[in-house]
Amino acid sequence: MATATGGTLRGPDVEVDGASFDSRTVAPGELFVALVADRDGHDFVATALRAGAGAALVSRPVGAPSTTTIEVADTATALLDLAAWARRRLTATVVGVTGSVGKTSTKDLLAAAVATGRRVTANAASFNNDQGLPVTVLGAADDTEVLVLEMGMRGFGEITRLCSVARPDVGVVTAVAPSHTERVGGIDGVALAKAELVVALPTTGTAVLNADDERVAAMAAATNAEVITFGTTAPATVRVEGLTVDALARARFTVHSPWGTVDVALAVSGEHMALNAAAALAVAGVVGVDLQAAAAALATARLSSGRMNVVAVATGGIVVDDAYNANPASMRAALAALARMDAHRRVAVLGLMGELDDPATAHTEVAAYAASLDIDIVAVGTDHYGQPGCSIADAVAAVGPIGDGVVVLVKASHAAGLEQLAADLVSVAGGVAERAR
Repeated sequence: MATATGGTLRGPDVEVDGASFDSRTVAPGELFVALVADRDGHDFVATALRAGAGAALVSRPVGAPSTTTIEVADTATALLDLAAWARRRLTATVVGVTGSVGKTSTKDLLAAAVATGRRVTANAASFNNDQGLPVTVLGAADDTEVLVLEMGMRGFGEITRLCSVARPDVGVVTAVAPSHTERVGGIDGVALAKAELVVALPTTGTAVLNADDERVAAMAAATNAEVITFGTTAPATVRVEGLTVDALARARFTVHSPWGTVDVALAVSGEHMALNAAAALAVAGVVGVDLQAAAAALATARLSSGRMNVVAVATGGIVVDDAYNANPASMRAALAALARMDAHRRVAVLGLMGELDDPATAHTEVAAYAASLDIDIVAVGTDHYGQPGCSIADAVAAVGPIGDGVVVLVKASHAAGLEQLAADLVSVAGGVAERAR
């Protein structure tokens, strides 16, 4: 590992298994990576070693001479170099997943579908950046057959850098929508940045593209890899038909594909999840997993925390925790799901959507869309929705009782910090109901 990073091994040689940059969750035997960001990871090396870390990746001397460290010039760069080295040792098929909306949900559904026939490793939550992706690669078991890596971006060149580490064989692009637009000059810039995944694919690889999104479909011209599409239109390789939803807005539909036709009933809410599931089934077909088994897995697959997590509360209502992230497209999708749920009162607790080139217009349009669906808005921390924004502390009272027939959606960009608010709403409503929904 020292050779792979151009670093210097100090202390006794040891074996390590996996890596972590969080001293609170580091597992015994892992390499602790002392990243320097808002907090200096070197201050937590001793804590990580006491928790059982096998060694530490550092950029300055730390600890006693008996402490095993690899000393490098820059720990963030060395982490990427180390993951690139680990990737070359794997024989797994690597699937990269990106998109303005749906990439984490697609990653979760894809991992569940493919795991029915292959040994799968996928990144936890949204570990999709320069720190999370390499840690996922380093944590993959040697016998991993399919490695699923979500890839996020906030600017040009970031997905290219992640692809230089991951070397994906399959690339999935879910959608292009207004997200991080202030950093890339608008939605066409978003499309260019997301297309970096498709450009990185080898000629032996496969691009899995959303046929319903014209900017994503156009990415077929950017690759020499095989192209498979998914969508609701007839030209799509993997096609969704007969889409309906139940009382909790969970999608039921049929998928037609080169590998057969299957009926799908999702366990997660939102009509928009049907396309994410179609992408997952497309990848299952590409890697040779039985489509019936993959579809059956989607019937019980759950999403990462903060993504359309539907909770029935003791007072009789429902709280939908979709608070992990938001942009205008994902807001509309979540509001549409809320509108399709069986309820007599629907409330959307909405926080700020960040990194938009025209935030005032974007938030106003979301508010107008909610009004068109007869959804009440409680704005938190921003007045962009056309009403004074309340504090997180006051939001619970603003929502009111969550009794029978009341559904409350909580959604915002991650920086707004509304995850705890979703938990508070559940707690005030008496906690999770014992009955299943």
